[in-house]
Amino acid sequence: MKSITINGSKRESVGKKSTQALRNAGMVPCVIYGGEQTVHFSATELAFSKLVYTPNAHTVVIELADGTKLDAILQDIQFHPVTDRILHVDFYQTFPDKEVTMDIPVEFTGNSKGVKNGGVLRKNKRSLRVKAIPGNLPDTIVADITPLKIGGKLYITTLENEDYKFMHPDNTVVCQVRRSRNSVADDEDEDEDDVPATETDDVAAVKE
Repeated sequence: MKSITINGSKRESVGKKSTQALRNAGMVPCVIYGGEQTVHFSATELAFSKLVYTPNAHTVVIELADGTKLDAILQDIQFHPVTDRILHVDFYQTFPDKEVTMDIPVEFTGNSKGVKNGGVLRKNKRSLRVKAIPGNLPDTIVADITPLKIGGKLYITTLENEDYKFMHPDNTVVCQVRRSRNSVADDEDEDEDDVPATETDDVAAVKE
């Protein structure tokens, strides 16, 4: 998985006044936990642009002014309800031999026969939660929709990989091809589920 470096400085004070002063100066208060000690630091808001405003998943290297360097993943982020400015960022420190849990985007590939015949691809999951050591975290989860006929479903078990494990039930549907008013019958699809034609839009994943 690709990594992003964020440069920051340790915070000497973590009180409300100092936190507000940081924000007024265009800085973002942050915290890293999961290691031997919790580390409080701050970084410029611009430093988070490639980490936050992207659909891609990244690991992070935190480089502090005192020479400290920590590996981490983004755990949580708080935005201002009106301006959408970043208010606070939580990181979880990672170690090469310790598993972590992370949401990974799904990359849909291939050409489905069901879609070619007028069916509609419904993306039930746009990201999936996996658990792995940091070195085995994938950039994306590739979901090949080629075998799907009208009414067909792609279950998470189809995407199993030895490098990581999914934190979802085995019956989780990643995507499916729904029947539409304009669809025509696939060959040998008599045993496929008969899906109503009312749903035609892609559905965003629900964060678990």
